[in-house]
Formats: sequence, C-alpha cells, structure tokens
Amino acid sequence: MARTLSVFYDRELVGQLIQDDGGQMTFQYDKDWLTKPEPIPLSRSMPLREEPFTQKECRGFFGGTLPEEGNRKVIARILGISDKNDFAMLEQIGGECAGAITFLPEDEKISEDDDRYRELADDELARILRELPQKPLMAGEDGIRLSLAGAQDKIAVRVDVVKISIPYGSAPSTHVLKPAIDTYEGVVFNEVFCMTLANACDLNAAPIEIGKVEDIDYLLAQRYDRIQDNEGNIQRLHQEDFCQALGIPSEIKYQSEGGPSLADCFALIRDVSSAPAPDLIALLDAVIFNLLIGNHDAHAKNFSLLYMPDRSIRLAPLYDLVCTVYYPELTDKMAMKIGGEAKSALTYPRQIGRFAADTGLAAAQTRARVSALADRLLEEIPGTEKPNAVSEDVAALITERCNDYRSRFSKD
Repeated sequence: MARTLSVFYDRELVGQLIQDDGGQMTFQYDKDWLTKPEPIPLSRSMPLREEPFTQKECRGFFGGTLPEEGNRKVIARILGISDKNDFAMLEQIGGECAGAITFLPEDEKISEDDDRYRELADDELARILRELPQKPLMAGEDGIRLSLAGAQDKIAVRVDVVKISIPYGSAPSTHVLKPAIDTYEGVVFNEVFCMTLANACDLNAAPIEIGKVEDIDYLLAQRYDRIQDNEGNIQRLHQEDFCQALGIPSEIKYQSEGGPSLADCFALIRDVSSAPAPDLIALLDAVIFNLLIGNHDAHAKNFSLLYMPDRSIRLAPLYDLVCTVYYPELTDKMAMKIGGEAKSALTYPRQIGRFAADTGLAAAQTRARVSALADRLLEEIPGTEKPNAVSEDVAALITERCNDYRSRFSKD
C-alpha cells in the first residue's frame, strides 16, 4: 500500500513525498504551492513543475537531509526500519531538519505555534551526550524527531540565554550541539580554533562557542538557517548543501566516488547565486583556507546555498572547518581535487593554475590569493584564542603549513 508524507516549507504545504508498493519514492509539488505568487522550489535539482519527480530525481535532496554512515544504521536498528529506506526514516525523524522543510504523515497538520521544548538540566544533557553513540539524534525517544546530515554525533537544540532545550515534534531549534569524540583527541577545540580563525580572516563562518557539561566538552554552533526575533520567535530559512542542489546522493559525496568536483561547485554558484561575484570570491577563499589548514574532509555537503527572506540565494556561512591533518590516521587525500591533485602536500602553483582554469578563475589572481591568505592566517593565528593544548598544536601545524605554502608560491 502506498504511503504519503506531507512536506512543509516552514509552515506551508509544498508537496507530497510518496512511497509506492515497490518501495520506490516519488515527490510531487502541491498544486496550491505551484499556483501561489512566486513559489519557491525545494531544490535546484527539483525545479517547479506539475509532473512527479522519480526516486532518482528526488533522492539526492530528500536523502541528503538524513544522517549518514554508522549513525544511520544505528538509528534504523532503534526504529526497526531498513537503513536503506529514506522514506521510513524521514517519517520517523523528519520533524526538525536542515533548512525550512518538515515532514509529517499525510493526515497530520503542522501547528501554527509549535513551541514544544523540554529544558535540559546539566545532568540530563550530560546523559544525552554520553548516549549519542548508542542513540544518535536521540532516535526513539518519544516526541523527538530530529534529523541532521553527517556522520558525527550531534543534536539540534534551542538556546535561550543560558538555557538549552530539546525541541519536540516539528518545533524549530536555534543551535547544533556537537560533543567531543573519543576517537579524535580534542576535535571540539580543533574545530573551534579553525572556525574562529576563519572569522578572524574575514571569512563568513557560522558563530560557534565552546561549552562543557560535567566532564564533556562540546561545540555549540548557531544555526544560520534560523532567525530569532526579540520575542523569541524562530523563523526557518531554507538551505540545501551542494550535493542536494546537484541531485547527488550523500553516499557518493566524495569526488573519488563520483561526487561533485570543485568545478561543479563553482559552476553551481555561477548558476544559482543572486550575487555570484562575491560568492565566487567567498568560495575561492573557503577552498584556499581548507587547503592551508589541512581540512581534507571539505566535500560538497560541507558547502550550502542559503535561501534568504528577500528570496535571494547566497553561499551559506562556512561550517565543519577542522584541521584533519592533525589526525595521522585520517586520509592525506582531499575530498575534492585541486587542479587534478588529491593530496594537499603535492599542491603547488601549477595545480592552482589548473584549478583556476577548471573553475573559470584568473590563474595569476588565484595563485596570489593563496599567498595573501597564508599571510593573513599567519597574522591572525597568534591572537586567535587557543583554549587547550590541542588548539596550540593545531595552531602550530597550521602555521607550519602556511609558511610552507608561502614559500612554494613565492617562487611562482
């Protein structure tokens, strides 16, 4: 028997996601949505039309809202569903997602004033964070329907001054909370340092801070896809990552597996951005910054488009900036090649020149930007807060890399 989920864009019905008897998924925009003044498509990969989208056409977007890898499998076991069944997982956990979309069973209506939250005492927050590896996104807890893409443990929360609350149902959150990971020493301090450094260098990165509950360190990132007014009302802004915008399923997000390349990313900005000139510069700076800090995990799901209230589309603030080379057990290959080269250690002016040609940028200015941004990082690193020894070590490693790249490009 076919099953249907209503898909809401903030609080308006935008369409129906249907799973047929054979398990195939289709999506169709609602007629009222299509006839409203200036309707907005859910994704660049799903332009407005009356005809349904096949599973092949819509899975990249809808599947891209769900958690990945091991967490996805654990959640499926908890919920008693197949980890391959995107529809069933969205039915169970698609209440509070990235962007402005919410999924509800066909016979349910979205509340106009959904403000159901549970404030967390410190001991309860600590318990939740300790249980995340066994219960990702708090899956299975009554009333909790959170979905965030990625493989790292995290939860969506509402922060009101110093209070942290869990949203119920389709209530909106304001922040993403990521606890420390035992596998990777000090990753919270690593990411906070890199994100703070990016902002110090005038890159647009999401605001973050460090928190601690009992003996657990965590990173608290403010959601750029949520706006909160002075009365505490939260508005969702729509967003989609580059894989979703290109219709690419999350499991092939890496270029080596058939995922997007940097050329694809720059072409997407030229095609979609309402202000392509500054967004192309911002994307270029992000690519160079990731190269300099040694973030080899900068794949296409770590870049997003943000749909603004004035209906413009812009490159979203940066997120998930981590010096992955600090962990020797992680790959020495970049998620997206630069000028045909997968290893940052082998990236020189020639590769940057080829990268510029691939992405339609001016070669001389692109090479000059590597040197300029390396100089800026070296200028800002000493004054960027380093809350613990891992931050100090990461700062030293990035300093070494910046000096190396500055030397490489001074000979250009």
